[in-house]
Amino acid sequence: MMKTLLPSCLFAVLALLSGCASINTVPPTAVHQPMSVRPDSRAGAQPANGAIYQTALARPLFEDRRARHVGDIVTINLVERNTATKSANTSATRNSEMTGGITATSRLPLGGLNGLSVEAGVDSGFNGTGSAGANNAFNGTITVTVIDVYPNGNLLVSGEKVLAINQGSEFIRFSGVIDPNTVTTTNTVQSTQVADARIEYRGSGVIDQSNTMGWLQRFFLAVLPF
Repeated sequence: MMKTLLPSCLFAVLALLSGCASINTVPPTAVHQPMSVRPDSRAGAQPANGAIYQTALARPLFEDRRARHVGDIVTINLVERNTATKSANTSATRNSEMTGGITATSRLPLGGLNGLSVEAGVDSGFNGTGSAGANNAFNGTITVTVIDVYPNGNLLVSGEKVLAINQGSEFIRFSGVIDPNTVTTTNTVQSTQVADARIEYRGSGVIDQSNTMGWLQRFFLAVLPF
């Protein structure tokens, strides 16, 4: 009896521990990685010449401070708003009718069928209506880091903002490709001007876990054919 209960108890404990561990796990992401990098100070570095002015660490006097190098930061203004509607209507009707009769059959061997009449009819119809709509809005700001510079000068940026609120954490993530010409003098750019943008707003914690279907329920939902 003890040998039978031991595996069951062990499975229950492991399931409970895995459930507790999943409450505070970091949600997965699809944004470009890494989400932050440090500029390589060795790239393009020149040996010190003993002077106060070092060209390897300074920018030209009349050059603006717009982001253009790996490690620079850019502030993204999230102004996303998407609206979509879809509707469909289908109607089909089919009618079938058959009528037959037998008269003046007194001379036939089966005279008892005199006056036999046959009628049959089939009616079928189908009506289908469907509609769908979505209205999404995402406003806010997030500051990201330039993680790569393409040969044509475009900047690949990526970043994350984590907000710890009481019993959970909120993760705001962003990545995409920016044209340096769209970056303002204050190093800001609209999210609608970012190519290949990936925007995420996810959470973890007790509140997020309460809105998630349990793993056993998801298992039966995937297995059951009805």
